[in-house]
Amino acid sequence: MSDTPYIFDINGAVQFEQLVVEKSFTQPVLVDFWAEWCAPCKALMPLLEQITEGYQGELLLAKVNCDIEQEIVARFGIRSLPTVVLFKDGQPVDGFQGAQPESAIRAMLQPHVAEPAAPEADLFEVAQQAFADGRIGEAETLLKQLLGEDNENGAALILYARCMAERGELGEAQQVLDAVKGDEHKQALAGARAQLTFLREAADLPDAATLKSRLAQNAEDDEAAYQLAIQQLARQQYEPALDALLKLFVRNRNYADGLPHKTLLQVFDLLGNDHPLVTTYRRRVYQALY
Repeated sequence: MSDTPYIFDINGAVQFEQLVVEKSFTQPVLVDFWAEWCAPCKALMPLLEQITEGYQGELLLAKVNCDIEQEIVARFGIRSLPTVVLFKDGQPVDGFQGAQPESAIRAMLQPHVAEPAAPEADLFEVAQQAFADGRIGEAETLLKQLLGEDNENGAALILYARCMAERGELGEAQQVLDAVKGDEHKQALAGARAQLTFLREAADLPDAATLKSRLAQNAEDDEAAYQLAIQQLARQQYEPALDALLKLFVRNRNYADGLPHKTLLQVFDLLGNDHPLVTTYRRRVYQALY
């Protein structure tokens, strides 16, 4: 690992005073006494670097090459390598000799070094998960907070519109989508528009029970099959809807000028390329086409 702001080499006694002794009044400093010829030293150093980086600035690592820094070695009476010493408030407070497992090193550090602050949760990711779980009100609250900070946040606007659509506020949702600028969120925008389309279409169709009754009487009633798929999409019943659309496409791909295929593509936009249903049904559509 190359040196970072938290990891550095010590060159001379003056630098040791500045970067180890003085620094240790504000941050604990781990000092690794090592040498080129010392195989255990070379095995230990990457582990110390990894641990130090994980503390995100709460801990520093100073590396002392004992073949070069003889004055420092003599000052602290270093007799075997590797030797690791923890400095705090200007004094050595703990340490160990020889290579140690990660668990032992962390146990030694634990009383002396503050754990790094946990990163703040990404509000948009939390809102996405809330929406996916059906917690629409919670998602909206988070999205309003994001939009209060940046009212041109395209991803937040699109998800906020989808929340509104789920509550039946289709006109308001359309206005929010119209406010999205640029092409950065093209697929997500297409998906949100598809959701609005399905909800609008479903409002003008017979209810699901009626359509199922028609299909029970005639399994090849293409209109009923398509309309039931739209009702299912409006209720986020994606798998049965995709299955019905694919069967209709295979049976009658020219139905309503290829509407089943167009609708399948809209659902793919709605769910996104990474969704497992999209992966499965995109492959099945390809197989049906070719």
